[in-house]
Amino acid sequence: MKKINILSVLFLTILFNAPLLAQDVNVCMQDLSIFAEFAKVKNFKSAYEPWMNVRRDCPTINVAVYSYGERILKDFIKNGTPEEIEASKKDLILLYDEWVQNFPEKKNKSAIGDILSSKAQSLLDYEMADLKVVYDTFDEAFQKDPDSFTNPKLLYNYFKTLYDRYKAGDQEVTMELLFEKYEEVSEKFEFESTELAKKLDKIIAISSDGTPLSRRDSRNQRVYNINSNAIATFLSNLDAIIAKEATCENLIPLYQRNFEANKGDAVWIKRAASRMDSKECSDDPLFVTLVEALHALDPSADSAYYLGLLNDKRGNSEDALKYYEESITLEEDNYRKAKILLKIANKFKAAGRKSSARSYANKALSLQPSLGRAYLLIANLYADSANDCGDTQFNKRAVYWLAASVARKAGNVDNSLKKVANQTADSYTGRAPSKTDIFTEGNEGATIKFSCWINSSVKVPSL
Repeated sequence: MKKINILSVLFLTILFNAPLLAQDVNVCMQDLSIFAEFAKVKNFKSAYEPWMNVRRDCPTINVAVYSYGERILKDFIKNGTPEEIEASKKDLILLYDEWVQNFPEKKNKSAIGDILSSKAQSLLDYEMADLKVVYDTFDEAFQKDPDSFTNPKLLYNYFKTLYDRYKAGDQEVTMELLFEKYEEVSEKFEFESTELAKKLDKIIAISSDGTPLSRRDSRNQRVYNINSNAIATFLSNLDAIIAKEATCENLIPLYQRNFEANKGDAVWIKRAASRMDSKECSDDPLFVTLVEALHALDPSADSAYYLGLLNDKRGNSEDALKYYEESITLEEDNYRKAKILLKIANKFKAAGRKSSARSYANKALSLQPSLGRAYLLIANLYADSANDCGDTQFNKRAVYWLAASVARKAGNVDNSLKKVANQTADSYTGRAPSKTDIFTEGNEGATIKFSCWINSSVKVPSL
C-alpha cells in the first residue's frame, strides 16, 4: 500500500508539472531565437540577457548557448566596462567547462579537444593563468581528443607555452621533453596538412581537364587554401623556435645519452633519426647507429630511406638507389610516399643528377598533385641548366621562361607557396630575354627546343 502511494505521488507530480516544464522550454526557445538574432548582427549587449536566461534555465537545449555565448562574452571583454571585462573573463572560462559537460560532441564526433584548446587560448590571451596551467590545459585537450584539436594557431601555442617554460628555466621542462613535444605537434601539423592536401587534390582533379568548379567546390577550395596557409605559417614558426635548440651540438649528446633506454622504441629512434637528418647531423656515427637499429627493429619506408641516405654519403650510389626504391615500395600511403619521393629528388638535385631529380619529383606529383614544392624543385633544376642548354645566348636564356612557367604551377596548386612561387617566377622571367632581345632576334612566337637533358621546348612570348 505504501509503495502504491509513493507511485501515485510521483505520477501526480509529473502530471501537474508537465505544463510548467513545457512552458519553460517554450520560453527558452523564444529567448534562444531572440539572442541568436541579436548575436548574428553583433548586437551582443542586447543578446546578453536572453542568452543568460537560456543558459541558466535550459543549458542543454542547443549548442548555440555556447557557440554564441563565447562570442557574447568575448565582446564584453573587448568593449565592456572594467567590471564587465573582469567578470566576463572568468565567466568565459566557466562557459568552456559547461560546454564540455553539456555538448562534448559535434556531429556525433568528440569536440572536447577543440573546446579545451579554446579554453587554454583564452587563459593565455587574457593572462588568467600561469604558463604551466595554460600548457596543462592545452595538453589535456591534446591527450583527450587530438582529432578535434586542429586549429594551427592553438597547436603552435601548445608547443610555444612549453618552450617559454623551458626558456624561463622551469625544471619540469627538460630538453628531451621539449624535443618530444615538438615531434608530436609537428607530426600533428603534417597530418592536418596531408588531410587538406587530399581534399585539394580532388578539386585539382576536377579542374585539370578544364571542367569549371561548382560554387561549392570553389568555396571549399578557398577554405582549404586559407587553412593550408595557416598550417604552413604556424609550422614554419614552430620550426623557427625549435631551430634555436635543435642544433647538432645539443641533439647528438642528448640522443647518445638516451639511446640505450630507447633502443627498443621504434618511434623514438625514427624521430631521433629524422631530427638528425633534417639538421644535417647525419655525418655523426650516432646516425649510423640509429638507422641500423631502426631497420633491425622495424624495417620500414623510413629506415630504408635512411639506409639509402647513408649509402649516398659513402658514395655507394647504386646501393643508395636500391634502398630509396625499397623505401618507396614499403610505404603504402601515397601521400607519405610522395614526400619520400620528393626527399629523394632533393638528394639527386644536391648530387647534380638533374634528370633523376626531375623524374622523382614528377613521381611525387603523380601521387600528390598539390605538392607545390616538387614544381619549385623542377623549376630550379631548369634555371640551373640555363648555360648548359641552347645553342645561342638567346636560347640559353630562354630556359628561364620554362623555369618561370613551372614555378608558377607551384603557387597554383599550393596556395601557401603562392608568394614564393610568384617571386621565384618573376626572378626567372627577369633573367629571360627582354622584349628588345625578342625584337632584335625577330623570333616572336617561335618555338625553341632544348635538346639537353631537359628535352622540352618553350614558345617565345608575343611583344
